[in-house]
Parts: sequence; C-alpha cells; structure tokens
Amino acid sequence: MADAPTVHPDLALFPLQTVLFPGGLLVLKVFETRYVDMVAACLRERRPFGVVALRAGSEVRRPGSGEEVALQGTGTLAELIDVDSAQTGILQIRCRGTRRFRLGPAHQQPDGLWRADATEWPDDPVVAPLEPQASAVTGLRQVIDALQEQGELPFLQPLRFESAGWVANRWCEILPIAVEDRQLLLEMVDPVGRLAVVDSVLRSQAATNA
Repeated sequence: MADAPTVHPDLALFPLQTVLFPGGLLVLKVFETRYVDMVAACLRERRPFGVVALRAGSEVRRPGSGEEVALQGTGTLAELIDVDSAQTGILQIRCRGTRRFRLGPAHQQPDGLWRADATEWPDDPVVAPLEPQASAVTGLRQVIDALQEQGELPFLQPLRFESAGWVANRWCEILPIAVEDRQLLLEMVDPVGRLAVVDSVLRSQAATNA
C-alpha cells in the first residue's frame, strides 16, 4: 500500500512571476516585511515555504492599492540554502526547489502573507533520456561548460545528466519561454515527456536560427 502524500498545513507562500522547478536554484532579494518575517520563521523552524507562480497580480504590494492576486494551483517547495542580511531590512536568499505540491484554497493574513494547505507530489522517477533526446543533453552540457568558463553557474550540484527530468527542468529554467508554458511543463508528470517538449522547442529554435 502506497504511503499517504505529505501535507504541509498552512504553508507560507511566496507568489512570483516565475516558476521554480525541483532541483532548481532560486535567488531572491527580500525586503517586504511579510516575507522578511516568513524567512525568519522558516530559518527558526527549519521548514520550507512554497513558491507559486502568479496567474494575475503583482509580486510587490503597492501602498494604497488593493491586492488582486490569482495563484497557480501547483507550486514547488523552497528550502533555504543561505541568507545574507548585509543591508538593514533586506535579505538576499538562495533556495533549492524540492518537491512539487498541489495547492488548497489560499487565504491571506492581515500582514499580507498568503498561506494554504499544500499536498506534495512524488518526485520524478529517475529515467534516462531517450536516444533521440541526446542532443538536448549534449546542448545542456555545452551551456553549462560555457557558463562555468564565465564564472557563472545557475544550477545546483550534483549535475544529473542521466535523469530526463533533471535535464528538462534545467532547460525550462533558461529557455526564453512564457511563464504559462513553464507552468504547464512543471505540471507534466512524465519526465521523458517533459524533455520531449523541451527537445521540440530546442529543435524549433535551431531551425529558426539556421
């Protein structure tokens, strides 16, 4: 009998105009009080928060205006890696995306922080890319090599080229595609299928640039 999925009751949410994928690196500058307090609580209690893409609305509250926000129904848990408070009232944080979750009805606290019950999805199964997807793997290796030569690497170790899901997720983070399309890719349960979509986008871009 399969274990019941893990539920995170009243999970703190950070709505963003981006999509966090499992295994991904998220760097944020946090200055709103509601999120500074959220980060402090996550550090103190050693728990994650949820990153959810916005369907409508803004990341930042504007004084004197109502906050009209609509959230996607699926997000990713974010685990704090490190927090830098070099400037008073401003936190620079680095997070690791862990597991996807389905969002229950969300509610907003008086301080503006969104919360909801969140039910985890299982991790992607570790399956190898198909032979026709080899060029997507090779291409990602080349991108990473080029970034490392420039002293940049927007990906966390270990690099898992043997995993179709990992390769697809990393491409999803760097390809110039709309947030809505990234969200659809996040919600795909088949990692080989997700990589197939990414491979198709890569081939289309290569044909356009030829």
